[in-house]
Amino acid sequence: MPSPLLEVKDLKVHFPIKSGFFGRNTNVVKAIDGVNFHIFENETFGLVGESGCGKSTTGKAILRLINSTDGEILFQGKEISKLPHKEMRPIYRDIQLIFQDPYASLNPRKTAGDLIEEPMIVNTDFSPEQRKRRVHELLEVVGLSAYHASRYPHEFSGGQRQRIGIAKALSLNPKLIIADEAVSALDVSIQSQVLNLLRQLQRDFGLTYLFISHDLSVVKHISDRIGVMYLGKMVEQGSKKSLYENPLHPYTQALFSAAPCINHDKKRERIVLKGDLPNPINPPKGCPFHPRCFVKMAECETVTPELRYAGDGHYVACHLYK
Repeated sequence: MPSPLLEVKDLKVHFPIKSGFFGRNTNVVKAIDGVNFHIFENETFGLVGESGCGKSTTGKAILRLINSTDGEILFQGKEISKLPHKEMRPIYRDIQLIFQDPYASLNPRKTAGDLIEEPMIVNTDFSPEQRKRRVHELLEVVGLSAYHASRYPHEFSGGQRQRIGIAKALSLNPKLIIADEAVSALDVSIQSQVLNLLRQLQRDFGLTYLFISHDLSVVKHISDRIGVMYLGKMVEQGSKKSLYENPLHPYTQALFSAAPCINHDKKRERIVLKGDLPNPINPPKGCPFHPRCFVKMAECETVTPELRYAGDGHYVACHLYK
């Protein structure tokens, strides 16, 4: 089996809470608390969960936009979580980010051509003519035209702006692209166009994606394997087929039961969870899901379950599957 392009081992991100006159650390928010997963080349790994589960924080920690508290992040076998920022520069050429809001992520004072060209000015020795040629190529690759290079972000629709963001991410020929809610701000009709574009680019350029989303249908459409997060932990992980056809963790079952289903023959029984998401400052002992779980046991309240292999490439963190 080939080595993973990206491997995340026991990743933790804790944010200190300061209080008092001297601003001392009195507590921590455990945004990510021991997450493990890996992504192979040319694969799309979907990361899904409700708001506040830590999925976007995971993406930012991989890119070193925030520092991890503990754990390892290996990219092409190299540990990058503790590298000085100066040594991260070549890594940033290989890992790029597509933002959620295609308007807020683009400088309104720069043209589309300037925005796409910017990473090349900083990271390559291309001549101005080479950069201009590359900008025009990328615009056409993402479904726009060369003449769009002279237009400003406000002159584009939401879908076109996201295409510019994708072209900018492609400008340095990255190996891994982290798409953080990349289509959630778009109309449903435009979402499918952008998703199909991402899949086509993956085939053409051999790209690898970490696709972060709360939308189950979007994740199912684009992902090869999927990880489900809850309160900073990975609760289930597996191939798209095994996860959607046979969700094992009670949280995953509840999550999938809430998704609209157009096939009446396969309609799932709706599972309504009681209570709210626990406070990440003071998470529950044992399994983080046990206060809302409909099949909990006594063990769940005291012992934290580990992510265990459940067969067919499927992993689950639940005491029901020892």
